[in-house]
Amino acid sequence: MFINACFSCTGQREFYGDSRGQAVSIDFLHQYILGNYRRLYARTLAAGINHFNQTQIVFNLLASGREVVPADKADESDLINAALLALPPQRVYGLFERLRHQRVNNRRTRAVMRDYLTRRPDPAFDAVKYRNKVRSAAVHAHLGFEDERSRFLFGKGKQTPFETGLFESYRRAGFAKESIYALPFTVAQGFAARHRIPQETFLERIGEQMTAGEKLRLQRSAARHDVDSLSVDLKKAPLTKLALYLLSMTVEARSAEQARYRGALEAAAKRALPKGCAPLGRIAAVLDNSYSSSGSSEKRRRPLAVALGVGAILEQAAQAYRSFWTGHREADILVRPRGQTDLATPLVDALAWGAELVVIVSDGYENAPPGAVGKVVRAFRDRIDPQGNTAVIHVNPVFDAEAYAPQVLGESLPTVGLYNAEDLMTMLGFARFAAGFAPLEELESYLAARVSEFLNGPLEARGGGS
Repeated sequence: MFINACFSCTGQREFYGDSRGQAVSIDFLHQYILGNYRRLYARTLAAGINHFNQTQIVFNLLASGREVVPADKADESDLINAALLALPPQRVYGLFERLRHQRVNNRRTRAVMRDYLTRRPDPAFDAVKYRNKVRSAAVHAHLGFEDERSRFLFGKGKQTPFETGLFESYRRAGFAKESIYALPFTVAQGFAARHRIPQETFLERIGEQMTAGEKLRLQRSAARHDVDSLSVDLKKAPLTKLALYLLSMTVEARSAEQARYRGALEAAAKRALPKGCAPLGRIAAVLDNSYSSSGSSEKRRRPLAVALGVGAILEQAAQAYRSFWTGHREADILVRPRGQTDLATPLVDALAWGAELVVIVSDGYENAPPGAVGKVVRAFRDRIDPQGNTAVIHVNPVFDAEAYAPQVLGESLPTVGLYNAEDLMTMLGFARFAAGFAPLEELESYLAARVSEFLNGPLEARGGGS
């Protein structure tokens, strides 16, 4: 239940639930597992869970350091340090701010903060982009810097020129417009507003300083200003972010460049597959594009984007593949949220097609009619496939606060949570635990193996999305 929650919940509002309920439920689960299964709690950092829950775990482990068993202390610290290095820096600095506000300042916390700042690949860049947060972390951890960061972060009044190029650009940006284009995009935005630089001029010239994610978020804005320099190679975009971007466009816009967008989605799905992944055979995806897949104001179109991304991954992983949407008959790339949730009809079609594995992607709120999927699966297993040749798994991108887990579609099939489509193959590894058949010892062994991979593998293999 906890791992499922950590894959799907971000404490944000969902279509059927508010953010307060989400936050209370996930916090309860964290505190319960921390108090009763601390070793498993720490090892969950290696399970590929999303960034929100990784930061929650790190915070709770650091805030309760006295309770750690001495034999586990070293392993726990290694997991914390590895998780922080793999997280996006804005997440980590936000965590450090939270530690400061909550007055968590034990020796291990200070050591973790010091080690993280020491191991950053470009400390000058961090000092500029996250200036206030880096300064706050340094004060909280009682750190000093032997380079120009000390003067940049703590210098008062008018500062003399810096030898570090980025620091000098920041100093000059206050009075020289040209200097802002050497700064990180988010920092340059503030200076551009101060100098009253027109938006279209600023976007044209700052393009080289923008990350792929920043370009993806601003591409539609750039199009309104007729700015071509923000064009981004969509084939390099992460799968779920790409799906979210495509779904933010009108159906007409997607249809006009359907081949291009389809190619980008396929490329992102191929990158998301683990290296050496063997073909999975004959796979069908039952994908929910009912109105509730439009998500919430905080997670706009997220459930539909996960469904689109999961379908793209399964297509690349399968020897034979077909998708069955709840209310959509056109190309996957043109899907949009609409109508009620009739999962039983596409599920029957998928089973009739002869799939060896059926993956249902839905928020689990089945209403046309309610409970039909569970009955279909149970009847199929009892009368048509008693040998169990066909597996049916429910993947849910939405956390149900009242149930402390993703909403299920019946007791006859396992449900696993999923926030990012990229984590599908990882999450399928937990399906046997979600079904409730595997003993705790098997879960402990599985997590122990994940810990070894997590600590020794590359950074990009260490965790789910934000």
